[in-house]
Amino acid sequence: MDKNVLFYKLVSFTSSVHRVTQELTKNAKSDSISQTQYNILEYISVSQPVTPSEINDCQNMSMPNTSRELSKLSNKNLIEKINDTEDRRKQYIRLSNDGEAMMNEAFATIESRFLKRIENASIEDLEDIEHALEVLQTKLFYSSDKS
Repeated sequence: MDKNVLFYKLVSFTSSVHRVTQELTKNAKSDSISQTQYNILEYISVSQPVTPSEINDCQNMSMPNTSRELSKLSNKNLIEKINDTEDRRKQYIRLSNDGEAMMNEAFATIESRFLKRIENASIEDLEDIEHALEVLQTKLFYSSDKS
């Protein structure tokens, strides 16, 4: 297998992922938060609890910007900060009840768009898609599980 060809297929694939992500998430977020804040909430939603440094790394933000956005989200009662019981200097972030409700609403919109996209897929196609996603998640991308 030519790894250079595989790399360019990956580049094309990730570009397509970004385009489809934009289509699925367009106008799914509440108008009361910025796109950056939505991205942070989405990450927290699928990975919680997370540390500020994990958010910082995933969102490619500076720590001061991450802290500022987390403060804004906390002021809007969308996240909760939890101190580590063993190391009081360490904090974890999770969605608050309001944050969960906001993300459930956004995910419902995204899910309906996703279902519309796959409405004509056969059972075999859906099984292939599921298998492909599992392979990509385990072999190429980071798992959302904390292990």
